[in-house]
Amino acid sequence: MLHPVQAHIISIGTELTAGLTVDTNAAWLAKRLAAVGFVVDRHVTVSDNQPAISDVIISAAAHADIVLITGGLGPTADDLTREALAGAAERPLVLHRPSFDQLSAYFQKIERAMPDTNRRQAYMPEGADVIDNARGTAPGIRLQIGSTTVFALPGVPSEMRAMFRETVEPELRGRSAGSVIVTGTLRCFGMGEARLGEMIEDLMTPGCGPLVGVTAADAIISVHVTARGANSLEASAAADDTLAVLRDRLGSLIFAEKNETLQQAVATLLIERKNTVATAESCTGGLLAKKLTDVPGSSAYFLGGFVTYADEAKTSQLGISPEAIAQHGAVSEEVAALLAEACRSRLNADFGLATTGIAGPTGGSAEKPVGLVYIAVATKTETVTRRLLTNAELGRDVIRQRSCNAILNLLRRHLISDVSQRV
Repeated sequence: MLHPVQAHIISIGTELTAGLTVDTNAAWLAKRLAAVGFVVDRHVTVSDNQPAISDVIISAAAHADIVLITGGLGPTADDLTREALAGAAERPLVLHRPSFDQLSAYFQKIERAMPDTNRRQAYMPEGADVIDNARGTAPGIRLQIGSTTVFALPGVPSEMRAMFRETVEPELRGRSAGSVIVTGTLRCFGMGEARLGEMIEDLMTPGCGPLVGVTAADAIISVHVTARGANSLEASAAADDTLAVLRDRLGSLIFAEKNETLQQAVATLLIERKNTVATAESCTGGLLAKKLTDVPGSSAYFLGGFVTYADEAKTSQLGISPEAIAQHGAVSEEVAALLAEACRSRLNADFGLATTGIAGPTGGSAEKPVGLVYIAVATKTETVTRRLLTNAELGRDVIRQRSCNAILNLLRRHLISDVSQRV
């Protein structure tokens, strides 16, 4: 049995812990490490605090074979990775003359005097190896702490990625015990995370085979499969076996694999069938039309849309009678159906899509609360409607996003002729 090579990723920066910047480096590194056979079992984010950074490095070195650090290698006083790494390894910082000369040459080349603060970027923990940075002024650091190899890389994504690809990754390929990790993802819509999890619970048991996990965002459930093998063929075969079982169980809940969006999946079906769509939106305010046209080549299927936010616009643009709105309310199954039928007819599309609801945070009532949305898909022969109710506490943006995803999925179900789950 292959011994899994463990890796920890440490992201450094108060801007990350304060939520001012999103950490994209850790996600990128985790994918690259998996591709060369490393299991990343911990991501840690720590502020610009030298004792805290040292503590995290010491802990990581005690548990992982490989530690990757990003950030904190700049020239300013809050860039403390060098000092923290030296403290964790109990080694002094020493001037690395080649790095200093390289920094000096860089500033001479751009005809600027080198600030004194940049000098500190040439200091390294004693015994460390320096990783050249061809794209910036912050050299990387490679240091052995016990049996663990620690790599400190710049926080600037372009610099970090280049340094990893050119220097770190080639070394790691020879240290992964000859193993390879392959991942696969199935993206699902139309069922809650808990209920879907029950359908595949036996596959999620640790140690039963490829690792199966579930994540959720905007009601889209992603099922991830991670398989390890002695080589890519072995790992891919293990992943494919589990993915086949998942496809069989989840069926038409699956709308795509990897990172494809609902609108991309729908676009593929529309283009294959040479079908066209038109939209009429109230609460989503054009978001549905945007999603449909975010896909390159959308002119092949998207004819146009109406944003009929006010009741008067529903009447003047699409001919919805004031009596129908007065009788049923603008937020109703009946008006959603009329909107879908009208936009389809006006633009002579194969499908008319409509949304009407209360996105909040105001405008709700006991009868029609914030988060209530009606969607409709109309063809020449039938109109299908759905009532959605999203938790108002999730906010306006989530309500609008989920409404768009729901109607795209309703159209997708129609396009794949899954009548048993469509009606």
